[in-house]
Amino acid sequence: MNSPVPHDRPRLLVLHGDDLPPGRERMDDDPRLGEVVYATADELPSKLPGAHVLLVWDLFTEALASAWSKADSLDWVHAATAGVDNLMFPELVDSDVTVTNSRGVFDEPVAEYVLGQVIAFAKDFQRTWDHQREHRWEHRETERVAGKRALVVGTGPIGRQIARKLTAVGMRVSASGSRAREGDPDFGTVVESSLAERGSDGGPTLVGVLPEVDYVVIVAPLTDATRGLVDRRFLELMRPTARLINVARGPIVVQDDLVRALDAGGIAGAALDVFENEPLKAISPLWGLPGSVVSPHMAGDVVGWRDDLMDLFLDNLARRLDGRELLNVVDKSRGYVPG
Repeated sequence: MNSPVPHDRPRLLVLHGDDLPPGRERMDDDPRLGEVVYATADELPSKLPGAHVLLVWDLFTEALASAWSKADSLDWVHAATAGVDNLMFPELVDSDVTVTNSRGVFDEPVAEYVLGQVIAFAKDFQRTWDHQREHRWEHRETERVAGKRALVVGTGPIGRQIARKLTAVGMRVSASGSRAREGDPDFGTVVESSLAERGSDGGPTLVGVLPEVDYVVIVAPLTDATRGLVDRRFLELMRPTARLINVARGPIVVQDDLVRALDAGGIAGAALDVFENEPLKAISPLWGLPGSVVSPHMAGDVVGWRDDLMDLFLDNLARRLDGRELLNVVDKSRGYVPG
């Protein structure tokens, strides 16, 4: 359990972008806080000194790394995101500062997004919409969803919720993670997320399962092990009829390799909610390649999501002020919440 805050009335700093968090009065009027200060990325270096708690509401900013030398009193950083790769710079990782994330807020919405993309691919909705715009009547056959095989790359809570959704419509789901195992309650078989012929413990890897699946769903955290995982070899191991769905982080996929695979028909499609650089440039071929579906990093953003993020942070803030155990503590050596 964390010890009580060593400050009678800690100073809270909110790092924000264009949008401020909803319900701010719940922080501003809290008598247990000494001061609540708001800062943009440009203002962070001047306002960070003396702050004990930092709420990173600017979702994907890397501003804290450049301002870190000013963090003279910081003991807790909370990210209003599930992924915390933008905060895993060496100085913070090596410090005693606790990092928490917003795990749990996005599980169900992201799983619904993935299920929707699977059904849209199988039922060829894109061509139906294209034909409707053209006033074109063309009968055709589509695919079944039940019985298809899906591989979920990443075994965290979002991946598990995706597995439950896909299993519910009759798909056969397996996963890949940091280690291979059998008998997982949501995935059954888990192989090691490696393109080596055998895993680190001699077990199965992606090499054996990628040629057998119809859908590959990327939901792993961005770490040194997953950066660039979906490269030319990964894509070449997939079936020509298979589809890729990425709802994790853009740099897990080597974008140029994916463009080549789609253009050459190496895989049948890709639904992408995240990209190496965002926003995706208008000149990117991904906008128009056959089988490519582009969405602007919105898979988990359903009505009320900002309120849910704020509720989670305020719950954690109450825990910190009371000296209780924080929720969603990130293992900084691994870059995500274990479990």
